[in-house]
Amino acid sequence: METVYNFSLPDKKNKEVCLSEYKGKVLLIINTATGCGFTPQYEELEALYKKLKEKGFEILDIPCNQFGHQTPGTDEDVTNFCTTKFGTDFPQFKISDVNGENELPLFTWLKKEKPHGLGKYEDKLAAIMEDLYNKANKVPRNETDIKWNFTKFLVNREGNVVERFEPTYSISEIENKINSII
Repeated sequence: METVYNFSLPDKKNKEVCLSEYKGKVLLIINTATGCGFTPQYEELEALYKKLKEKGFEILDIPCNQFGHQTPGTDEDVTNFCTTKFGTDFPQFKISDVNGENELPLFTWLKKEKPHGLGKYEDKLAAIMEDLYNKANKVPRNETDIKWNFTKFLVNREGNVVERFEPTYSISEIENKINSII
């Protein structure tokens, strides 16, 4: 049976990091952006990380530029922005695709495990985001594709996906889910 530990992610120097390094930890895997309306979530995520890290919790941050080109610049630019503005200390990986032909294999698997997330967008916001996505991407998305930046996947200590959260789902509710498995 496949688990998150069967996958790897490229770090900012394009070196593959095997996710088996996180075996036995609870993971929150997030596709992020530095210029998104959801970017302020970094502050809450860092607070959550500090609060739960000692209990075996990790956040894996995968910056993505597929949604309205809201992650401009280099991997170094992203790291500098996140550490300077939000004091982030959790692992951050290389800017990568989470949908389409160049998506990370990890995200192919995550979406297969949890095709839909908790939380939903209000109709007006959904229409705006869909329009931005379609302008930036030639290929329409699949039903299970990541809809926007700050989609989160919660993985238990055994490496199985427990839940998928849309960006609009509150961090405090996510914390409750984490606490139920930590």
